[in-house]
Amino acid sequence: MKEHEMSSSLPTTRLPAGIDVPVLGQGTWNMGEDRRRRSDEVVALKLGIDLGMTLIDTAEMYASGGAEEVTGEAIEGRREEVFLVSKVLPSNASRSGVMRACEASLKRLGTDRIDLYLLHWRGGTPLGETVAAFEALKQQGKILHWGVSNFDTDDMEELAGVASGEAVQTNQVLYNLSSRGVDFDLLPWSRQRGIPVMAYSPIGQGDLTRDSKLAPVAERHGATAAQIALAWTMRQPGVIAIPKASRPGHVRDNRAALDIELTETDIAELDRAFPPPSRKRPLEMI
Repeated sequence: MKEHEMSSSLPTTRLPAGIDVPVLGQGTWNMGEDRRRRSDEVVALKLGIDLGMTLIDTAEMYASGGAEEVTGEAIEGRREEVFLVSKVLPSNASRSGVMRACEASLKRLGTDRIDLYLLHWRGGTPLGETVAAFEALKQQGKILHWGVSNFDTDDMEELAGVASGEAVQTNQVLYNLSSRGVDFDLLPWSRQRGIPVMAYSPIGQGDLTRDSKLAPVAERHGATAAQIALAWTMRQPGVIAIPKASRPGHVRDNRAALDIELTETDIAELDRAFPPPSRKRPLEMI
């Protein structure tokens, strides 16, 4: 079987707009920072697409546009296969700023549209102004959908009260075994409303790959600690994980994490090692 033939087997989750996207995508944070690594990064992203990880997440902030350029090279000639996510900085979140930033991102990505365009985090611009700009970009066909990132529950409640705020498709937040504050309220709130959460840094910033508390579960599954952490993040409906991988072996390991089925015993053991929140916590960000 050729690798690209596996793509249809990836489980998906549904965005409010009715679009199914894979629950495992590819992140690009820290890509594009060193030209010597660029070809390896492009190869890794292409392999991920071959393996069905067709959701690619990037941002104008990453390497000051460099990650979007790497992404553009990786998807060249394969745009129709990819669900492309990018983000606008809060400093560009005014109506005119969003328009300019989107044009620049489209140019770096080498495409005429972004499938899902996110506000990277909240800044000083009123949410209503940013949402109005997103809706205008939708009318122009330059973005197909929009969402947010690093929004806590109260931010999402405020967004829901803004004109067209109900069109939000996702909220991208930090979520992993060692940063699981969103389990208390944000995840249940989002699930109740059918808004998937996109988990960035699902295996931490590498720290979970070395955490001995994951070893017993990893040994039972013949897996790595990183794969267990990733499988845990994707264990429940409505969560999309976007780990970054710039080496082919790492890409394949991430894809294999989808095949791990954690048992109730595994989950209970991980809850003991990484206790779930018992109260509201401020939203963590990196």
